[in-house]
Amino acid sequence: MALDELIITQAIVERFSEKLKGCLMLDVAIVGAGPSGLVAGYYLAKNGHRVAIFEKKLSIGGGMWGGGMMFNQIVVQTEGKRILDEFEIKTAPFSEGYYTADAIEAITTICSKACQAGVNVFNTISVEDVLVREGRVIGLVINWSTVEMAKLDVDPLTIRAQYVIEATGHATEVVKVIEKKMGESLLTPTGKIIGEKSLWAEIGEADTIKNTKEAYPGLFVCGMAANATFGSYRMGPVFGGMLLSGERVAKLIHERLRTKT
Repeated sequence: MALDELIITQAIVERFSEKLKGCLMLDVAIVGAGPSGLVAGYYLAKNGHRVAIFEKKLSIGGGMWGGGMMFNQIVVQTEGKRILDEFEIKTAPFSEGYYTADAIEAITTICSKACQAGVNVFNTISVEDVLVREGRVIGLVINWSTVEMAKLDVDPLTIRAQYVIEATGHATEVVKVIEKKMGESLLTPTGKIIGEKSLWAEIGEADTIKNTKEAYPGLFVCGMAANATFGSYRMGPVFGGMLLSGERVAKLIHERLRTKT
């Protein structure tokens, strides 16, 4: 069969437009396609919610791609291994309570299964603002990442969502927008981003899950963004807390959405 370049272009433009149009009204919009955001999307989609993830980079995976210092292995504790087992990702015991996994297998499998569960992933898209109505986040303001990089004056588009998840990691990009534009109104002890502390894996892992919660009405934080927002330690290339944080935020939002119906 002869190939027609015009048909190829039409197929890409039409299918992408259909995908984006279908995600203009979401149950949950997730910002950041790292491990916690992808796991959150997976569980939310499995529960029948319309979910999309917006990732500013060309690739997905956040910090999991590089393992520790580009040694592409990750470590999870016993609790986090449960989620890798659910995704059918191979793990190997190292010492009591510690397991290793291949970073590439882990993140690609999580992403693949999230997509198969119904999550729509949009890469190379930045979130430059949020929609706030009556003191509550109701959506995102998006643009191409290349527009941001080139500092072009191009107006954005908007996405509506019942809930937004901030999963951008250390950067806390969405929370920073709210702090800047809404003042001291975050649901933290200070009303502002408290900030990330130095590396302490034991405390950081536990606090990642504890700090996975609503940071502003309609906006939840998970993964490293949770610790950076509420003020706790980073944890390096141990990823159990990230996985469990994604599961937890999905449960919290599922309960909110379920009680609305």
